[in-house]
Amino acid sequence: MRWTIKEFRGSLNQVPVLNYRLSVSFNEMKISRIDVYQVDLPLHEGNYNWSGGKSVSVFDSSVVAISTDDGTIGYGEVCPLGPFYLPAYAEGVRAGIREIGPHLLGRNPCELEKLNYHMDRVLKGHPYVKSGIDIACWDILGQVCEQPVCTLLGGYYGDAYMLYRAISQEAPEQMAAKVASYRAEGYSRFQLKVGGDPDVDILRIQAVAQELKPGDKLIADANTGWLMHEAMRVVQAVRDTDIYIEQPCLSYEECLSVRRHANHPFVLDENIDSLDILLRGRADLAMDVVNIKISKFGGLTKARQARDLCARLGIAMTIEDSWGGDITTAAISHLAHSTPTELLFTSTDFNSYVTVSTAEGAPQREQGRMKASREQGLGIKPRMDILGKPVVSVTQWGGRGSG
Repeated sequence: MRWTIKEFRGSLNQVPVLNYRLSVSFNEMKISRIDVYQVDLPLHEGNYNWSGGKSVSVFDSSVVAISTDDGTIGYGEVCPLGPFYLPAYAEGVRAGIREIGPHLLGRNPCELEKLNYHMDRVLKGHPYVKSGIDIACWDILGQVCEQPVCTLLGGYYGDAYMLYRAISQEAPEQMAAKVASYRAEGYSRFQLKVGGDPDVDILRIQAVAQELKPGDKLIADANTGWLMHEAMRVVQAVRDTDIYIEQPCLSYEECLSVRRHANHPFVLDENIDSLDILLRGRADLAMDVVNIKISKFGGLTKARQARDLCARLGIAMTIEDSWGGDITTAAISHLAHSTPTELLFTSTDFNSYVTVSTAEGAPQREQGRMKASREQGLGIKPRMDILGKPVVSVTQWGGRGSG
């Protein structure tokens, strides 16, 4: 006789021996279907601008639904920051899931390490394709265990955690003017988008720095936009300004050279995509803070490994992702809130930047801070009227359906 999860839950208080049978049912759970929904996420402020003249007004996000044979459904989300930020793009998520999805049917979604190992065997690279799948499986695991994902990732640290606000690249005076309005919303950490003309960037940094209050922190994020000689000019020009320098150049080696000539705290982001680079960066003293983006590592499973390694090494972290809506924000919140407070430099609240809500129960910003849900799983319920019909459906081994 095969018992369902709900039947076991209803019986556990009466028959303790059923704990064994519950574990058997866990072991038998199988992925039966994978659906992907496409949703556009317009920005409240109209555009988001960063280095090299890059700009986005509407983000193309993919929501992944993993269904199991007992009726449990978990959700994840992947939202690349356009096709020109990292080696990732929105349609690539959907194409990748068409490719990898048939190989996951019949697999146990609760065996997360084993599932990730299998995904890496059947699709080399492309971690962002696997991220939404992995997040959805964590959502399933939380529902099955009746625990929030934050608890499964290590437990809650504090009542809430601190957020930063990104200041989209504009003229220096416009960027400086936004600090006061963002501070009124509770933010005290500001990520200034630079990486353009070095002379203008120097003015941007100086103008925004003048608006800071005691306790504020300012990060000048070049998003790889400067050449080495440009980065050297900027860090020398603002050497007396209290500021963090983030990812000035494209390569790790270039950033390391700038780091050795700067007297500012240093943040690495785009180069941080594996445990190897974290160990190398720690050995080289290449950074003081790293940004851990969930989809860049391939999901919560590997992002947690990176988080735990940084915690052991004493490296401060920003926990975030490339972009996203309510479901991505929920996933970030569980990883961020389960990170030791003294090592969590900051995190982000992507769902407050966009005009479309894709899920009920997603965490919301409160005076520049956020907290993960205490409900089981991710604690969210997708708004199916917003998601519409799936654009990809995988329902049988070897079959690649598209709705």
